[in-house]
Amino acid sequence: MEHAFTIAALWLGLAVLAAVVANHLRISIALVEICLGVLAAAVAGYSGNLALLAADSEWLRFLAASGAVLLTFLAGAELEPSLIRKKLKEVTVVGLVGFFAPFLGCAGIAYYGLGWDLPASLLCGVALSTTSMAVVYAVMLETGFNRTDFGKGILGACFINDLGTVIALGLLFAPFTYKTVIFIVATLAVLVVLPSTSQWLTRMYAHRTAAIRTKWIIFILFGLGALALWSGSEAVLPAYIVGMVLAEFSNGDTLWIRRLRTLTIGFLTPFYFLRAGTFVSMPALAAAPLVFFILLGGKVFSKIFGLYPVIGWFRRQRDERWYYTLMMSTGLTFGTISALYGFSHEIITQGQYSFLVAVVIASAVVPTLIAGMAFLPRHLLPRPEGRFDDVPPEAGVAEEG
Repeated sequence: MEHAFTIAALWLGLAVLAAVVANHLRISIALVEICLGVLAAAVAGYSGNLALLAADSEWLRFLAASGAVLLTFLAGAELEPSLIRKKLKEVTVVGLVGFFAPFLGCAGIAYYGLGWDLPASLLCGVALSTTSMAVVYAVMLETGFNRTDFGKGILGACFINDLGTVIALGLLFAPFTYKTVIFIVATLAVLVVLPSTSQWLTRMYAHRTAAIRTKWIIFILFGLGALALWSGSEAVLPAYIVGMVLAEFSNGDTLWIRRLRTLTIGFLTPFYFLRAGTFVSMPALAAAPLVFFILLGGKVFSKIFGLYPVIGWFRRQRDERWYYTLMMSTGLTFGTISALYGFSHEIITQGQYSFLVAVVIASAVVPTLIAGMAFLPRHLLPRPEGRFDDVPPEAGVAEEG
């Protein structure tokens, strides 16, 4: 137990450092956590103490997976079904183009240009087709765009884009057996009754029984996650849909959703992003840097050339079009999830995994920085409000439902 606490303290110390660095550089904390994970693994490996990080221990893998599941749920919960219906054409067209352009482009580059085998090339296309909900979601919260139609439209397009990634990952690599059928049927049944059941639970017990809504949501997410893993899929796959189905329920109490964000971002997601960084092999990257630049160029330019003309149908002003396009060109959460899935299931090698994660990290940094510095549509910014993790002082004594 002493060893577990020591490891946890080490990882959370890195998370605190990541928060400080992210604040000064004004970039996504998830991105800094991955970079620190890469650095920590490099230092530990150089000193011959790589086992000190215990990145593959069962309890740490569970915390990391829990962070990915809850973060995915929160991203889905930010979507408003009414706005998605209102912007259905925009988010569908932008999201589908945002998925297919890099999927086809990067898979083709890996297969024909780099000589990867077909499964690894398809996995490359899936991993680099994503739009980072972690980065976009964090940027939308920090700028306040999450409260505007513009920002919600971007989040909606991200949802469609990443839904394509999720479906592609499942169809191409997850085995389709009777377990898959059971998983799909059970998930649909839960989704049908979940909104009404959650409302009833809130009406009967919220504000009387401590944190019952949080326990209920985590119970549902873990239950469906266990079913997904049993069927040969990934635990994060149903979390996105659950978040969207419960978007209206979640947004009904902003204080509760803030507290759930605090639990997720303050404790769980650092384990996920730091751990993802520890699997990057710096020697593999140093041995073939050209591969990294080829894949990065394929990811970013296929996104831009596919999306910029399409977004022009919905956004006329130049800064809005470029900002939208660059935000959709980022990659992080589902990119690392897809790459880690491929590495864990021996679809790709550690070297290929290292290239993919490095490209995912770079695609989160470069487009985000350019978008924020050169194309921020300031005329669409809402009036400043408290940051997403601010809680009124009097809220500290309120009992959470």
